[in-house]
Amino acid sequence: MAFDLLFHAVTVVDGSGAEPYVADVAISGDRIAAIGNLADQRAQRVIEGNGRCLMPGFIDVHTHDDTTLIDQPQMLAKISQGVTTVIVGNCGISASPVSLSGPPPDPLNLLGAQEAFIYPTFQHYADAVERACPSVNVAALIGHTALRANVMAQFDRPATAEELAQMCVALQGALDDGAIGLSSGLAYTNAKQAPASEMQPLVDIIGAEGALYTTHMRNEHDGLLASLDESFTTARHAGADLVISHLKCAGAGNWGRASLALAALEKAASEQSCNCDCYPYSRSSTTLDAWRVDGQMEIYITWSEPHPEMARQTLQEIAAQWGVDQWQATERLRPAGAIYSMMNEDDVRTILAHPLAMIGSDGLPSDPNPHPRLWGTFPRVLAHYCRDLQLFSLAEAVRKMTGMSAARFRLHDRGAVREGAFADLTLVDMARIEDVATYSDPCRQAPGIDLVVVNGVVSYEDGEVKGRQGRLLKRQPL
Repeated sequence: MAFDLLFHAVTVVDGSGAEPYVADVAISGDRIAAIGNLADQRAQRVIEGNGRCLMPGFIDVHTHDDTTLIDQPQMLAKISQGVTTVIVGNCGISASPVSLSGPPPDPLNLLGAQEAFIYPTFQHYADAVERACPSVNVAALIGHTALRANVMAQFDRPATAEELAQMCVALQGALDDGAIGLSSGLAYTNAKQAPASEMQPLVDIIGAEGALYTTHMRNEHDGLLASLDESFTTARHAGADLVISHLKCAGAGNWGRASLALAALEKAASEQSCNCDCYPYSRSSTTLDAWRVDGQMEIYITWSEPHPEMARQTLQEIAAQWGVDQWQATERLRPAGAIYSMMNEDDVRTILAHPLAMIGSDGLPSDPNPHPRLWGTFPRVLAHYCRDLQLFSLAEAVRKMTGMSAARFRLHDRGAVREGAFADLTLVDMARIEDVATYSDPCRQAPGIDLVVVNGVVSYEDGEVKGRQGRLLKRQPL
């Protein structure tokens, strides 16, 4: 019997961290059927390795693609990087279960316009994803801020006992329908008034269900270590797996503390199940918030609802044009989006190289002037940090983007090149791959990602989406 697809003489980087090796890899249906010397085997299509590497499809563990994968199911920004699975619902921001009567509150507006929020239950969202049939797989977290938005008219206080009870019911229902866990964004204005006592009952449900808790912590600046401790304590009390979202040392006064943050993570990991994710850039991107403005850091405005004409300029330039200070300009511009030059490259490299760190883009597809991480994260890890700077081996780079991520998010039979695993695969030319997305020209496809297979089907080749075979990956019980 002929295989559907056969990769001949490729360098297999299997996602486990093991040394690469040369072999043939055959696919039947949606699974990897055989690995080894298959020269005498037949296949409907044979692809020659020609010195290229076959890797598991990359898993973007930190995305805000919740509505984009429904509205723009080709998902070119992700599949062109070799990404075959995205985790949505991060930072407390999710498209479900959400029922809003007005414009989405900050930071839910990072997902797009009001009409995007039409998924009152997770099942509604799951049905929409399956109808859209995106080119990549998707697994979904439920956002704490989204739960708040359903039951609270104002966010400047803790939830009442009744409101919290309603949030718990909604979370449980979403988990029952296949959501993989809970996320929080406690640094954001509309969640920062939620004390640990509001989070604990929600995370307790996560622990009881064997699900996952991810958190954009309360403070990534001078409160970094205290916020890490709060996160560890909440997850440990619940018995929940934990991911610290986009671990960073934010603000010049906080630079150089990466080793302290990682020491805290290591200590916690010796006692409980936890990781972090990070992106390979020293600038962040999110909503424009007055508390982030320090008058010194460069802040680049990507969009503004009341003043769209001011986008693609720095906050300092806009303030000068208006004859006001940067805080007054901020209030005029909001709601708005911004890119912040808030990190030190040495800290970025230290965190990126750590064995507990996974890779997530944190890209914002609804931003009209997105951070280049939306299109360039995974090529940047391979080309810049692995090949050029040799920050880590190729095997370790791929593990951070595949095997470790699949294990932490319990994506069974994903993130590996092995017999029996799902055929989510990326064919990479390590000599040609480059991260070409820039801050001035962010929406550029990387060369060197030659072919991507999703669930056994060639889905990206020659720079174009060829098929859409993505699936909704629902939570698997322990």
